[in-house]
Amino acid sequence: MSYRVHVLASPASAAGFRLAGLSVDEVRDARDVEPRLALAAAQPDLGILLVEQRLLDGVPELARRAAERRAVPILVPIPAPEWGAKSDAGSLILELLRRAIGYRVRLQ
Repeated sequence: MSYRVHVLASPASAAGFRLAGLSVDEVRDARDVEPRLALAAAQPDLGILLVEQRLLDGVPELARRAAERRAVPILVPIPAPEWGAKSDAGSLILELLRRAIGYRVRLQ
């Protein structure tokens, strides 16, 4: 039997998962996650359920434990993107250059 992967994500990150070819349910509020966990457990072809950690944190403890104990689907919490986080692109580029040529380069 082949299993499929499904995602519960916020509207902000749902499009990225769709572009990756995964089936996605957009969840606006953590209160909507608990009934979707129960619905996922009832689907025999669902093997992995990816849920944004921020949404999963809002699920009551009992419901979350019950979902985590099931063998299938495997519940996998994933970090939500932080759109406001400042990136340090310069140090990333320097590290890539160091790996490629074997020594550090100073960018000015």
